[in-house]
Amino acid sequence: MASPQTLSEAERRVVATWAADCAERVVALFEAEAPADGRPRDAIARARAFARGELSAAEEIRRRFVAGRAAREVTSPAAVAAARSATQAAAVAHMGAHALGAAAYAAKAAGLAAPDRSLTVDDEVRWQLEHMTAEVRSALRQLPPLGANSAGPLGSGLLASGILAAIIRAIQSDLARPDHSGSSS
Repeated sequence: MASPQTLSEAERRVVATWAADCAERVVALFEAEAPADGRPRDAIARARAFARGELSAAEEIRRRFVAGRAAREVTSPAAVAAARSATQAAAVAHMGAHALGAAAYAAKAAGLAAPDRSLTVDDEVRWQLEHMTAEVRSALRQLPPLGANSAGPLGSGLLASGILAAIIRAIQSDLARPDHSGSSS
């Protein structure tokens, strides 16, 4: 039986674009420290290509950790989080729940890059929510709450603690509101 965090391939293709949008907003934080390293930007491009049906899930499953290795080669916490956001976006081809990881790492990266602005993370989460299509919202609503299912990234790993968990909980809380049908895009 597949994990409830997987989502169907069609749903993963829908959420991949949103995850790539989230990661793309912060990839410059990585590139500022490692301008010659194209792995995170390539991961975002691959997430978009997967969303368009140009790459198969199997192709992306094999390559999903490439951008993650880039995160180990930078030192600023914001650059690391930006690379991890791109990695999570590319991993949506494997499991839809990684879209929430892409969003969480993007918001974390934004917050780390602007420590003097207390609302940066909230502002980034608000942007993410406002840029969800109804289809993205519908797909993400199918995911189990953070920590409720151990068979995937929403289990007890890195996404389930600290700021990442707070961000994912905020997104899932918004998704659970029946009166909030989505946004633009």
